[in-house]
Amino acid sequence: MKASDVRAMTADQIADELEKLKKEQFNLRFQKATGQLENTVRVREVRRDIARLMTVAQQKRVESAE
Repeated sequence: MKASDVRAMTADQIADELEKLKKEQFNLRFQKATGQLENTVRVREVRRDIARLMTVAQQKRVESAE
């Protein structure tokens, strides 16, 4: 997911995507703990996507406050 894609989303879409990624992150952590995780790179990608979504959401809140 690119930052430009996230900036094109509405606040509701960002919140939905954030919720989806947090669930996926939980599932990935669970798979890792049980030894079933095959794609370890996905953990890093999801973590960065969550950070990207949270950053853009914060930027949008600041813009709307001004």
